[in-house]
Amino acid sequence: MDNKQAHGVHHEELSWAHPIPLIRHLHSVIRGSVKILAILMVAVILWGVVDVFYVIYLKLMTPPMFMLDVNDIFQAFGAFMVVLIAIEIFINIRLYLGTNEIPVKLVIATALMAIARKVIVMDLEKISSDYIFAIAAVVLALGVTFWLISREGITGQ
Repeated sequence: MDNKQAHGVHHEELSWAHPIPLIRHLHSVIRGSVKILAILMVAVILWGVVDVFYVIYLKLMTPPMFMLDVNDIFQAFGAFMVVLIAIEIFINIRLYLGTNEIPVKLVIATALMAIARKVIVMDLEKISSDYIFAIAAVVLALGVTFWLISREGITGQ
């Protein structure tokens, strides 16, 4: 038994060969739904790219023209990160459709990217210390999980 099998990262939840015809049909419906989600995620990514251009355009056209302050740059970074997170989610969907592996490492990496976006756009003057500690705990937990999965050689990619 290889390392991936030992850690249970293979899945057969939507088996093409399920013995009950109704369940096989329902699996087919779910696989079709996941394909629709993939198409919608591509639309969200394209919309997000347009939004990045729009955010940057608005910031550059607001007086003083062609000048960005730190808050404008952080807003642009936030818009970029949202698109990158959407791309990671699309990759998760694609891997889910194309393999019999659960992309555990990629899911954790996507969560890390999402929490990193939260940290990048965080307005430290408007949030409580409890919130900062909670975000730190999530980052630590995800970082340790990613490290452990990487150490074990579980790629899930």
